[in-house]
Amino acid sequence: MYESIQKQDPVLFQAMIKEAKRQSEGVELIPSENYVSQAVLEANGSILTNKYSEGYPGKRYYGGQENIDAIENLAIERAKELFGAEHVNVQPYSGSPANTAIYFALLNFGDTVMGLRLDHGGHITHGLPIAFSGKAYHFVQYGVNPETGRLDMEEIRKLAQEHKPKMIVAGYTAYPRDIEWKKFKEIADEVGAISMADISHTAGLIAGKALESPVPYFDVVMTTTHKTMRGPRGAIIMCKEKHAKAIDKAVFPGLQGGPHENAIAAKAVAFGEALKPEFREYAAQVRKNANHLAEELKKRGFKLVSDGTDTHLILVDLTNKNVPGKDAQVALDEVGITLNKNTVPNDPRSPFDPSGIRLGTPAVTTRGMKENEMGKIADWIDRTVKAIGNADELKKIKEEVRKVCVTFPVPGIKI
Repeated sequence: MYESIQKQDPVLFQAMIKEAKRQSEGVELIPSENYVSQAVLEANGSILTNKYSEGYPGKRYYGGQENIDAIENLAIERAKELFGAEHVNVQPYSGSPANTAIYFALLNFGDTVMGLRLDHGGHITHGLPIAFSGKAYHFVQYGVNPETGRLDMEEIRKLAQEHKPKMIVAGYTAYPRDIEWKKFKEIADEVGAISMADISHTAGLIAGKALESPVPYFDVVMTTTHKTMRGPRGAIIMCKEKHAKAIDKAVFPGLQGGPHENAIAAKAVAFGEALKPEFREYAAQVRKNANHLAEELKKRGFKLVSDGTDTHLILVDLTNKNVPGKDAQVALDEVGITLNKNTVPNDPRSPFDPSGIRLGTPAVTTRGMKENEMGKIADWIDRTVKAIGNADELKKIKEEVRKVCVTFPVPGIKI
């Protein structure tokens, strides 16, 4: 791998080879991470990175765009087919810029917006007070029910009726349950709000028909193109035709300059892959694996927020284990299991040293792991949490992890 880099930059080459080894020999459970195909890798690292293409297909500011236009139009048409969207902008660099573009397009600074609290599963762009979204707009934050860990749609309705937001944001980064899109749309319509969905985490499950889609109902829908979509780092915005002009102007020239056409080509590849029947099989297996892993963790005494999952994501409250999330993350890293520390609803601890961990099954499913491996992973997690501080036991678990992982090759990695 990386022959040219090896010759030109051996220091960088060694770091990349170490990362390839880490990915190959470990279990990737961060729910926002995945492995892309060789074709996506090739498109993302292609000659298309050479070309500036400010503007949109058929209306560019530089010459020499005939092939770039064809590639961007291909990505647009495939995304429309995949999600049934009326309009798609494939240029956003990532999820946070895409959400910002939606706000910039459809709101005025200071407008009232509703979004889920960060410590209840929302994203920083959903109104975190210290982030741009929280500073530029008046966000009213809703939360999950403290007993069930689930969204309470009647409470959300009451908040909407009280505050009359201009926009309601649904879709989350650490909420393990399916979302009642129709009810959110009904609430938004009742108060005259714009309905916005952030499906960054579940887009692949939606594209694979494993979860219901908000696209038929919502005014605007944003998703990243990695995570469960198995595409490059990036994002797209889908919207009703009536919002198309405002969205496009907000992305360019409102917030971005030249789009990254290499990434857009990689998005086109990923959308093409997601249109194939085998992607539906993948999406279904992601959910099966997540559910099985959740049940196996519960058998071992782990407390799950909302008591389980409907998606790819599991949120574990480690309070009853007397282990902070940060300590668990560090120990699991030592044995080759990667996940992230995470706050749980109403967490008494700091976000930098929270009570929980967040994990998911997109990446392990891409490697071909199924229910049997989920049982092994649950056992490794349990043993690791119990063995914090026991170097010999952690070393033993790491070797077990490695032996299993090398039998499930990672796409695009040859070492």
